[in-house]
Amino acid sequence: MVVATTPFTKRKAPCGHAADGDHHVEDDDQGLLYDDRKYSCGCREIRHFYHDGCVRIKTVRHGGKVLWDEHSGDHEA
Repeated sequence: MVVATTPFTKRKAPCGHAADGDHHVEDDDQGLLYDDRKYSCGCREIRHFYHDGCVRIKTVRHGGKVLWDEHSGDHEA
């Protein structure tokens, strides 16, 4: 399994502000992929791809408001 967390600078966050943050990826090369971005302002973008082909995409603004939450299957976070 490949696991990596890398910092990024001044990327547009879901709230519209430019913010620094961390990009975290976990990949087992068999279909399971976690791709998460956490911004210094508190916003978060989550993309999880599962072995069975299901996908979860969620975008959360720094105040906790969910801007986007899509599930293609019955997986719970």
